[in-house]
Amino acid sequence: MADKDMITMSRREAKRLHILHQALERTLTQREAAGLMGLSDRQVRRLIQRLRAAGEEGICHRARGRPSNHRIPKRVKARALRLFRDQYRDFNLTHATEKLEEVHGIPLHAETLRLWLRAAGIPYQKRRARKHRQWRERKAHRGALVQIDGSHHAWFEGRGPACVFLGYIDDATNTVWGRFYEYEGTWPAMDSLQRYIRQYGLPQSVYLDKHTTYKSWAKPTLDEQLSDQQPLSQFERSLAELGIGVIHANSPQAKGRVERLFKTLQDRLVRELRLAGIQSVAEANAFLERYLPQYNRRFSTVAASAADLHRPAPASRELDRVLCIKEERTVRNDFTIVHHGALYQLDQPTRARKVTVEERLDGTLHITYKGRELRYRPIPARLPQEAPEPPRALHAKKPWVPPADHPWRRLLLPKRRTKDESVAAL
Repeated sequence: MADKDMITMSRREAKRLHILHQALERTLTQREAAGLMGLSDRQVRRLIQRLRAAGEEGICHRARGRPSNHRIPKRVKARALRLFRDQYRDFNLTHATEKLEEVHGIPLHAETLRLWLRAAGIPYQKRRARKHRQWRERKAHRGALVQIDGSHHAWFEGRGPACVFLGYIDDATNTVWGRFYEYEGTWPAMDSLQRYIRQYGLPQSVYLDKHTTYKSWAKPTLDEQLSDQQPLSQFERSLAELGIGVIHANSPQAKGRVERLFKTLQDRLVRELRLAGIQSVAEANAFLERYLPQYNRRFSTVAASAADLHRPAPASRELDRVLCIKEERTVRNDFTIVHHGALYQLDQPTRARKVTVEERLDGTLHITYKGRELRYRPIPARLPQEAPEPPRALHAKKPWVPPADHPWRRLLLPKRRTKDESVAAL
């Protein structure tokens, strides 16, 4: 109370005071007053007794103006602020409260920490206003759509080499899977997809951007034009062979779920890697095996339908034959082929004019024809060729001077007279 003649009360207390006056004047029964206030008859009798004894001040909460009995001790508050200032300054508030409870045993609410920081004048991360985007309903089934993308970021904050995080997120449940690689390309994409399939199965479709790894920008060949087909990247071809549909996003906002995932991981995962002292890609991938299950337990949701549309993973041998780089090569008359500058001899005769060379993820090379593997052996070097004749040295020619009696010296002009001959002619 600010003044003896002024009573400060909430709207609910003012409403209760009006009803209690009606009960005192017997225009309402105590049972009716209890029903209007949502209280028991016994509590109404207590409030009437306090109103008669202390007047209208008795309606106000007795703990008003006093410290809460459930307040956090000052030493705990001081320790939490010191830890935030020293270790978690660049953490968002929710993440910071999680680490304070997990590592230091200080359970706090994010709003409590925010009020403490504001009162103490300690800067902290604030949420940015989100731009308006059109909402798209989630898929109803797990495995119906998986968004895939790569995030280039300073994941190790200079402690280790630059790398990229290839992330997978299920559209229906927000289940996250991912792995670190040195670059974003065909080999990392195929390796990550193989690991995802072995863990979860084959999804119905994937959502990708138009990176050259995921979409071919080559001009269609004549055969592709005649068959009304578009050129496919090696990754697109693998997805087609596995029966996985491909959807290409036209903008980063279209694949907002995986983009928001990267924004979260660039905030949370970077700090977790720092706390764990991670300095290499191998260490980071081992850390993800522990971190991602915990992340999914906290942030994944339940799909609208209980059915899982992931198909069972094919056999490892079949998966290896699909997730590889395939290129066609022409068979020469001596049953040899050339691949990346190397010569290979086919050990068995074949009528095939073209064969398929498969570079597998394990580094092995396989040559196939219509799905059947052909035996081959590498030829260490080409047959020695005849050495070409050395070029003859070219010598500078001397200018040719015609002899004195050469016809060129016989000028057609009249002979020049001497002085004596000119005088005699006169």
